[in-house]
Amino acid sequence: MTKPCILCVAITGSVPTKADNPAVPITISEQVDSTHEAFEAGATIAHCHVRDDDGKPTSDPERFARLKEGIEAHCPGMIVQLSTGGRSGAGQARGGMLPLRPDMASLSVGSNNFPTRVYENPPDLVDWLASEMIRYDVKPEIEAFDLSHIFKAKLMADKGQLAGTPYVQFVMGVKNAMPADREVFDFYVQTVKRLFGPDVPWCAAGIGPQQIVLNDWAISSGGHARTGLEDNVRLDRDTLAPSNAALVRRAVEICDKHDRPVATVAQARSILGLRPA
Repeated sequence: MTKPCILCVAITGSVPTKADNPAVPITISEQVDSTHEAFEAGATIAHCHVRDDDGKPTSDPERFARLKEGIEAHCPGMIVQLSTGGRSGAGQARGGMLPLRPDMASLSVGSNNFPTRVYENPPDLVDWLASEMIRYDVKPEIEAFDLSHIFKAKLMADKGQLAGTPYVQFVMGVKNAMPADREVFDFYVQTVKRLFGPDVPWCAAGIGPQQIVLNDWAISSGGHARTGLEDNVRLDRDTLAPSNAALVRRAVEICDKHDRPVATVAQARSILGLRPA
């Protein structure tokens, strides 16, 4: 298979702490340094969250602006994807960073259960976030935690609420949500291709020990892959990951195993229909 594979690194997230793994980058400078190492290892998308001075998740646009500026300065051409996730804020505060015009932003189009809470994505908020992404020329990455979210993305695309070709990411392995099930995964892939066309790009992410499983499934199936300390802080049951770059290098090894070249920045931007760096 000669199709380039885009590697996304989810550098921090909202949940992992240094108590979980000292390598989790919390401050802006730590995040920029960690992203640069991951970029050098082969990642071309940085999925970004920010934390406040106490290490708690926030949607503070000023912090997102400093992180975006740092990544753009130290990782030339890397695709910056900012999170509009619900752990960092409520209501329209979740989209307060979109005027920064990042290349991409995450967009969860439906609700589902998380380990200890309901991840709420009410339709009016989803519609508003999508409209802001169109307004500021930000490509959404549809985070699909459930089959219904793929169909919702199709409906939104048909209504003109999503600009360009949709990019859907399957998230599997979240407790109380969709487990990492191979038959379900294969059906997700078939469904995306049936709804959006056989050549549509898609991605997959696995949580915790399922990260390497989903990396392998996605890469071997012609999709793109997400890794990083947001989703998984270990290399294996007994070994903490020393860095985001270490997890990216593991994904690169899987690409090599399946004869998939790792996408360059230019290739990733072309595949996703993004503006040049």
